[in-house]
Amino acid sequence: MAESVKALPNEIQKLIEVKEWDMRTLKGVDRFRELRARSLPSVALDGALLYESLIPGQEELIAEIERRFKEKNL
Repeated sequence: MAESVKALPNEIQKLIEVKEWDMRTLKGVDRFRELRARSLPSVALDGALLYESLIPGQEELIAEIERRFKEKNL
């Protein structure tokens, strides 16, 4: 999943802050529980679990990032 996010176009990456948690650490496990995720891979945007157990297509992920960015910056 992290590779999918890293492969996003530069103009989209400028709109987001990527944080990746290692599930082999207590901090990673705690974050996983906070999001109430049930499986990997999982992606959260703005602190809300959005994708779980799947990797969305690049177009879908870009559209969701742009939508949320516009909502926050109107």
